[in-house]
Amino acid sequence: GTGAITYFIYKREQNVISFLYLLYLIEIEMGKEHLGELEELVLLLIIMLKDDAYGLAIRKALKKEANRTLTIGAVHGTVNRLERKGFVESTLGGVTEARGGRRKRIFTITNLGRKALEQSRDLKVSLWQQIPELSLSPKL
Repeated sequence: GTGAITYFIYKREQNVISFLYLLYLIEIEMGKEHLGELEELVLLLIIMLKDDAYGLAIRKALKKEANRTLTIGAVHGTVNRLERKGFVESTLGGVTEARGGRRKRIFTITNLGRKALEQSRDLKVSLWQQIPELSLSPKL
């Protein structure tokens, strides 16, 4: 009777909630691997800068290499987000007099960060290759 119908509705609602939660978890996991343009630039610069990949050096490299002017706060926000996503790790460098006894936070890319960069590159190359009129040949 009514109990069976109520149980069926309850189980169906549980399944819908479970399905929605699963979608939510997938979205979170996929979001971790998604790279914004600035994040991609910062990851590439961290690789280029090697042991000098700290906030101010990243900011200067963004200006020099990509003609992008960011506040140091924007750079720190980006590297913090990359660290939360698992794309970079940070360590504290030594204390220096020039920095008033403060330590530099040095960033290095993780394997997950490299994988995200490779996926981003591969996706873009694939799309460019599908548009013959926008050839990847160098500009003359």
